[in-house]
Amino acid sequence: MLVEEAGDDHEDMSSDEEGEGKETALSTAASLLKDPAVVAALQNKLGNMVGQNSGYIQSLPAPVKKRIKALKKIQLEATKQEAKFYEEVHKLECKYHRLYEPLYNKRAQITTGTYEPNEEECEWPSDSEDEETELSDGVKEKAKIENEKEGKEGENKKEDADVKGIPSFWLTIFKNVDMLSEMVQEADEPVLELLQDITVTFSESAPMGFTLHFHFKENDYFTNTILTKEYEMKCEPMEDDPFGFEGPEIFKCKGCSIDWKKGKNLTVKQVKKKQKHKSKGNVRVITKQVKADSFFNFFDPPQVPDDPTAEVDEDTQAILTADFEIGHYIRERIVPRAVLYFTGEALEDESDFEEEEDDDDEDGGDDDDGSDADADFDPSTAKNPECKQQ
Repeated sequence: MLVEEAGDDHEDMSSDEEGEGKETALSTAASLLKDPAVVAALQNKLGNMVGQNSGYIQSLPAPVKKRIKALKKIQLEATKQEAKFYEEVHKLECKYHRLYEPLYNKRAQITTGTYEPNEEECEWPSDSEDEETELSDGVKEKAKIENEKEGKEGENKKEDADVKGIPSFWLTIFKNVDMLSEMVQEADEPVLELLQDITVTFSESAPMGFTLHFHFKENDYFTNTILTKEYEMKCEPMEDDPFGFEGPEIFKCKGCSIDWKKGKNLTVKQVKKKQKHKSKGNVRVITKQVKADSFFNFFDPPQVPDDPTAEVDEDTQAILTADFEIGHYIRERIVPRAVLYFTGEALEDESDFEEEEDDDDEDGGDDDDGSDADADFDPSTAKNPECKQQ
């Protein structure tokens, strides 16, 4: 009996020691993970492991490997047909854009004040009951004040009547959209206040593409009434990576010359620098012109070499990538839904969509046991395979 009790004590002590050992190991691991050098080394190691072949394909018999090549050849033909599909989609997009144009023109007439919509055209349900109550109370209050102070209210009413269209329509959109607001400088705002419309034209023939037209009122900054930005797209699989094809992509853009009035160029600024003479030691101050941050640099993008094999440096490529994204966003989202970006409703919808994507990622995203991370996944080694019905 005593031996058994001693044995129990021994087991308890071993369990305690084992627990302490685990706590020490966990504490050590936690300390190591706080070391930036260790974290960087782990990330580098994991990065090198992603996409490594398991050897499954190489282990297959020669006849099977030949059949895989046949499948790839079929896949290439399917990719070529996919490119033709996107060409047809582009033609359909051009067709419907012509149907949208009268609506966009009417929108521009209202925002610029050249057309005043009638009561029927302005009928739209209020966003909330509170707004309806507020409007109702506001009308009553306004009527009361008008009776009491006809003279003063008459002046205010006249001022309201003098407001044409929707002031700062496009500037408000630019300031609402993050990727555009980052480009807009304080000095740009007086000019963008005079932006009357943004329109799109499509190129149906090769090369596939589109042009953005920025329509401005007469202003004190430049003589142009329209500034343009042209984008060219390609819709064919690349020879060196045909299976990377995912539809039309922008590969080149072209801006336009802005005819700035004297002293009004927002894309440059004057800086003063001191220069010291090497032998005499005299110091002089010179004025030098350097590039300034401005939205209007958008119309002077880096040039893309005509030679497809020519390399583009990383900084230039980063600028072009951002430019392509902005051009596509303006064409695809902002121009068709301008009023919703003005009110901010389109931004709320995008935010909700992004949050849903984040939730999916937190839940584990693609539940495929990491097979996507292995470029050469061997199905025979998968544990507990599940059959999921859609």
